[in-house]
Amino acid sequence: MPTKTLSELSKSMQKIDIAMLSTYSGGGEIAGRPMSNNGEVEYDGTSYYFTYDQSRTVSDIQGHSKVALAFQGEKSFQVAVEGEASLIRDTAAMKDHWTPDLDRWFKDGLDTEGLVMIQVDATRIHYWDGEDNGEVKR
Repeated sequence: MPTKTLSELSKSMQKIDIAMLSTYSGGGEIAGRPMSNNGEVEYDGTSYYFTYDQSRTVSDIQGHSKVALAFQGEKSFQVAVEGEASLIRDTAAMKDHWTPDLDRWFKDGLDTEGLVMIQVDATRIHYWDGEDNGEVKR
């Protein structure tokens, strides 16, 4: 099975802005929602997303931290990530991952009340690129 390096995979992911983040809901169902990558183009196995503290996404992660990410690129390029999510409420930690594009969803920027950053650390990364596919090791 061909294997890309994480660096090669990162280059292929640079144009993908939206990921589908899936969580386990309180009833055991899987819930998915699109999330912006916030300009994080140098993928190193960790992803960051912003949301509100009162969102279902946050309550799902508090109940079960194992999540999945799905990325769809050009042509037949796709990436599936299994990972562990953590919730970060420290504004200083969020600053490195904030981009001005996020201001359209969070009107007070990093000072938005109830702002939470979701950090997803990959435990497994699988990709498909045409007929080439494989698992990337961190």
